[in-house]
Amino acid sequence: MLQLDDVQVVLDSDAGWVRALDGLTLTMQRGETYALVGESGCGKSMTALALMRLLPENGQISRGAIRFKGDNLLALPESSMRSVRGGRIGMIFQEPATSLNPVMRVGDQIIEAIEAHTPLRGDQARRKAIEWLARVGIPSPEVHVDRYPFEISGGQKQRVMIAMALAAEPDFLIADEPTTALDVTIQKQVLDLLKQLQTERQVGLLLITHDLAVVADMAHRVALMYAGQIVEEAPAAEFFSQPHHPYAHMLLQALPDAQRRGQALTSIAGSVPPLWTAFQGCRFADRCDRVQSRCREYAPDLARPCAVSLAQAGPTSEALGTPSKVRCWFPLMEAEPLPPSRLARRGADAAPDAVTGASVLSVRDLRVQFVQSGGWFRPETVFNAVDGISFEVGLGQTLALVGESGCGKTTTGRAIVQLLRRQPQVRVQGQAWLMSAQDAIPTQQPSNDLFTLEGEALLDARRAVQMVFQDPYASLNPRMRVADILEEGLRSLRPHWSASQRQQRTRHLVDQVGLRPEALGRFPHEFSGGQRQRIAIARALAVEPRVLVCDEPISALDVSVQAQILNLLRDLQRELGLSLLFITHNMGVVAYLAHHIAVMKGGCFVESGPAAQVLGSPQHDYTRTLLAAVPKRPI
Repeated sequence: MLQLDDVQVVLDSDAGWVRALDGLTLTMQRGETYALVGESGCGKSMTALALMRLLPENGQISRGAIRFKGDNLLALPESSMRSVRGGRIGMIFQEPATSLNPVMRVGDQIIEAIEAHTPLRGDQARRKAIEWLARVGIPSPEVHVDRYPFEISGGQKQRVMIAMALAAEPDFLIADEPTTALDVTIQKQVLDLLKQLQTERQVGLLLITHDLAVVADMAHRVALMYAGQIVEEAPAAEFFSQPHHPYAHMLLQALPDAQRRGQALTSIAGSVPPLWTAFQGCRFADRCDRVQSRCREYAPDLARPCAVSLAQAGPTSEALGTPSKVRCWFPLMEAEPLPPSRLARRGADAAPDAVTGASVLSVRDLRVQFVQSGGWFRPETVFNAVDGISFEVGLGQTLALVGESGCGKTTTGRAIVQLLRRQPQVRVQGQAWLMSAQDAIPTQQPSNDLFTLEGEALLDARRAVQMVFQDPYASLNPRMRVADILEEGLRSLRPHWSASQRQQRTRHLVDQVGLRPEALGRFPHEFSGGQRQRIAIARALAVEPRVLVCDEPISALDVSVQAQILNLLRDLQRELGLSLLFITHNMGVVAYLAHHIAVMKGGCFVESGPAAQVLGSPQHDYTRTLLAAVPKRPI
């Protein structure tokens, strides 16, 4: 159905010609799900853009051919490509907030695609748009069809993008991180819809994602990319049961789950090399523990593993007619473990899992209401975002808040860190206390209610509770250097510190979160996503808080970078006694990091308790539904 033959994509940059794709070759069959996985910057999204001929202005396909159902897409005029895009090949873009037109209603954007590629017009096209909104899980689709993108949540924007890509019923679909911003229940609904389309219409699917659990659930074949090349290609079952490339093995060892609780996750040192480099040997050599002189001198080809490895693999690859391939001089064998330096650390390095009775944060009957004023003829409307929840966060422990989008998780975190104060459309009720060291009795309720503090007492509370936001690129000031970002909070909340004390503190912070000292003089855009999240964590730690509220801090990060951030939070918790309120929809992270879990729905807690109890023996139907929707662990 689709074939790429020796495709090279180059980008003209100040540093020279960047080879974003370097000799990419792959073949896809009708009805097949082909997954592209790998770290940011490896060329996954560039592959999708090349297929659709949507490269940036400084990019061009300098070599190769792209054939779709016999047609050479690179030879088609632009007028013919307009019928291919959306009609024959649909695409779900990674960032719906920038892909949707902000001044058009979402229904009109879906109708535009339907009318461009199908005979439906007018009311028929509108009914079709409403039908697709319903199929991708949008509540009240008759209402949402007339809303603008800014009036719906991030997860709903992603579902609108999926509906738009599927509305013209294309033969082939490119899905670039289609479920990153979705909850597990909606993720399952969308994945089931894609499976249904493949069964009914034999739609081909190119799935680009960093969620290996989704890959294991969906893909027939997997291709692992690194530095613009495919380094391993195999049937999905074989990729997860017997990875041949050291890079693949390390990625699978970096996945968090309950079995690795108390251990450091495997992390991969370094990052993807710049693609303007004149490579000589293996591109992964600088990050590989198995590197030998041959690896640095000669570049390996993508070929079948050695005979010994194939004998161990059994008939899986041959039976499917798609033998596995690996770009490595010394591929891993099935029974051969990773080197000890890459295994999760155990013993003395394990995080203490002891549960103490002391609480550092106590919240009682928290209620947050969003109020929309009426007018001359309309009454005031009130929406209860958080409706009377109570919880405690233990000293040095992690409480995970889980639930679907819109259940009140983020609102709870923002209320606790005082970000909803003095907003006329928001009402915060209830009480919250920071327990001091002299509060020996855990049930004692001190008089310093966070929601009523003023003046110096409020500054003390802001020092004690800090927040790490979901998107570090949006939460870091792009016009400020890292040193200024870190010192800003110190100037505000530690005004008595001298300039030399602040500078010493910032140098310590970047070292504490694993960045080099020269990072202090750089701007946020000069860092990768994982490095920006480290800067956000450093900013939150700058004023020495006791509680850290983490709002989906790893949702958009690669597997290896996720492991680095989770290891960092785990180490900081052990060294500093930090308490974490961790907001997430990643159940693997919850099982790995959380001591207690609170499950939210409609602004209320439906179940809470120790992590092992909630995950192992859930009592509420909604909790069981959430856990049932989690993709199965791939290894």
